[in-house]
Amino acid sequence: MRIVAPAGGIGAARFLRGLLAHLAQAGVESQVTVIGNTADDITLSGLHVSPDLDTVMYTLGGGIHPVQGWGRADETRNVQAELTAYGAGTEWFALGDRDIATHLVRTELLAAGATLSEATAALCARWQPGVRLLPMSDDPIATQVTIADATAPGGVRVLHFQEYWVRLGAPPALAVTVAGADKSSPAPGVLEAVAEADVILLPPSNPVVSIGAVLAVPGIREAVRQNRNAPVVGLSPIVGGAPVRGMADRMLTAIGVETSAEAVGLHYGARRHGGLLDGWLVDSVDAAAVPGLEAAGIATRAVPLLMRDVAHSAAMAAAALDLATEIAAR
Repeated sequence: MRIVAPAGGIGAARFLRGLLAHLAQAGVESQVTVIGNTADDITLSGLHVSPDLDTVMYTLGGGIHPVQGWGRADETRNVQAELTAYGAGTEWFALGDRDIATHLVRTELLAAGATLSEATAALCARWQPGVRLLPMSDDPIATQVTIADATAPGGVRVLHFQEYWVRLGAPPALAVTVAGADKSSPAPGVLEAVAEADVILLPPSNPVVSIGAVLAVPGIREAVRQNRNAPVVGLSPIVGGAPVRGMADRMLTAIGVETSAEAVGLHYGARRHGGLLDGWLVDSVDAAAVPGLEAAGIATRAVPLLMRDVAHSAAMAAAALDLATEIAAR
């Protein structure tokens, strides 16, 4: 079974860990390709940092910090402390010493002429994440968020997503833009993986700045819609009217979408009506949303969607694949 998953950060990584556990337990021969969001990438202290790619790589490779869900386990921050003592560095974005080693290798490879795809493959050779991890594009792309700022010209300020989220703590957003996406191309292997997929899963990632950023790269959304042999099943990142984690509510409000499992499913849309989804999983507490989504042409099931541990994540993955099988049999 060939599975493709566009992915953001922590939510996607934990879901993918459960997916691999389920496939191994079920004895399913599979190839999983993850198309990672790179619009969160940022340069800090001269280093190219790819937060979402690294979160997937560390989580599936066994090196993630188990509590916070990002960065390395057993981390120290001596380098950042020294940079701060010099009055340099970026204090608001935590870079641990082990993590910095990853960014040094990536930056060195890029400076030597490697593409982001090649650098990612080189890093994954160490971590062996059990999936084929592809950046969505090798071209520079950045999610930018517009906020109100009475001190700025025109009363608004445009920030890189990391500054908006990490430094400022996600204040109300006026707009979200995936800058550079319109001039970008999918990374090598991305379109081929989507075209050859048997199943396409949309993990419970932020639908605006994670999966939305991946789908903003020209050709990727179209490739998903065109592969009629692969059911597209998504999992809601909204449970009981709130994000499980992160700032998806702020991002959804900025694009005019209600923060609910039903609204996000309708935002993706039914593939039969020009959207993306064939199937959608909502949490059990959102079971009342099922009839409306079904009426819109999206096969919907209500199942537990809180990833308390690997077993719960594996059960979610099993439910998504079961729904995909049901859809394919119709």
